Amino acid sequence: MNLSDTLKKITVTASVGDMQREISGVNMDSRLVKPGDLFIAVKGTQADGHAYIPKAIELGATAILMSEPIPEDRKEGITYVQVDDTEDAVGKVATQFYGDPTTKLKLVGVTGTNGKTTIATVLYNMFRAFGHKCGLCSTVCNYIDGRAIPADHTTPDPITLNKLLAQMAEEGCEYAFMECSSHAIHQKRIGGLRFAGGIFTNLTRDHLDYHKTFENYRNAKKAFFDGLPKGSFAITNADDKNGMIMVQNTAATVRTYSTRTAADYKGRILEESIEGMMLDIDGREVSVRFVGRFNVSNLLAVYGTALMLGKTPEDTLRVLSAMHPVNGRFEAIHSPKGFNAIVDYAHTPDALVNVLTAIGEIVKGKGHIITVCGAGGNRDKGKRPLMAQEAVKGSDRVIITSDNPRFEDPQDIINDMLAGLNDEQRQKVISICDRREAIRTAAMMAQPGDVILVAGKGHEPYQEIKGVKHHFDDHEEIKKAFGLM
Repeated sequence: MNLSDTLKKITVTASVGDMQREISGVNMDSRLVKPGDLFIAVKGTQADGHAYIPKAIELGATAILMSEPIPEDRKEGITYVQVDDTEDAVGKVATQFYGDPTTKLKLVGVTGTNGKTTIATVLYNMFRAFGHKCGLCSTVCNYIDGRAIPADHTTPDPITLNKLLAQMAEEGCEYAFMECSSHAIHQKRIGGLRFAGGIFTNLTRDHLDYHKTFENYRNAKKAFFDGLPKGSFAITNADDKNGMIMVQNTAATVRTYSTRTAADYKGRILEESIEGMMLDIDGREVSVRFVGRFNVSNLLAVYGTALMLGKTPEDTLRVLSAMHPVNGRFEAIHSPKGFNAIVDYAHTPDALVNVLTAIGEIVKGKGHIITVCGAGGNRDKGKRPLMAQEAVKGSDRVIITSDNPRFEDPQDIINDMLAGLNDEQRQKVISICDRREAIRTAAMMAQPGDVILVAGKGHEPYQEIKGVKHHFDDHEEIKKAFGLM
């Protein structure tokens, strides 16, 4: 595609050089630039792409898109283009270069603090079960129909994302389901994409290290719904106090779901066990392999989306009954000694409350709840004491341990968590820095009827320490502690 066509969706403020030259690729990472590429210099949170323009040219970039003034000292044979905001431009440029992939498939975005991965993944699996080719962009993994493509971020950068969506469209995908993180919305990584629909799950404290205030975090999520086009749909959680705020300015058709109040899609638990639940959804009974009120909400969002995409209630519930929980989301592992462990990604105070409440409703005082949890390093420190408090409130015993310490000392993180507890609460708690040892200790403490919750990492098969990802899988460690491996 020539440069002028590539930039068709954005407003150019100045340019120097040949605007008709052919562009072989677009890149915002100078290390990935190949000969003939357009390099887009974006000012990020960690680095300023403008500093890497010389490197991009050295690797063969023939055009530069920048938000700084075009330099006097220019490299001969290079086209320089200036715009007001490259962060805003990059998604639109990528969408144009990759042939507007979201005009060729129906894209549904899921945003909120908790539940994004479960909803997006269940929708992907459900629509494949209906016989459609589908794509998935999620925290756990990206998929083009059945082909897995490893994921580094919840929502990829705009160029990677558009390339992925273009591959999905090329390979005949009719639908794509995508998690939309607050970072991605704020950084305009989804700019230029056309969504057929959007889903709001819930909003609780998270990522305040990035957004600084809860209002900023909420507004980043709301911006997604503000941008939905007429003709699309927005499905929101009526049980969340921010549910209707999300959709108050949207042009989309609004639908609601709830486990507690009047809504378009209503659900309640009839029976539940560690294996699953019997639900009433809009007056129809359905047996599912998911556990917990929070998962009723997730499944209602899935149900509503399927209906908005043209499926019947009967077909949707039939397929839903065959769906399995997502990797690392309330996964049960049974010990031969008569107790169970739950692996869950819960890494926010609210997610921990949801999971512990679900376990409490199953145990009903007939066994103890032993929770193993930690908090990530170099992230929102304010939630650490809250995590410890919620773990203590919902458990009989708590083992505070290391999560992904990243560049922090694991013991410092544990101390931040312990600082939220009073002397009485600390009587329930021990701290073991080594996560493997913490899981092993929980297994030694457990008696028949007990449930061990191992929270925080879920699907992640690693621990990130000092910038290095070391293999560590909670599932494997539990099975070893249970004598199953």
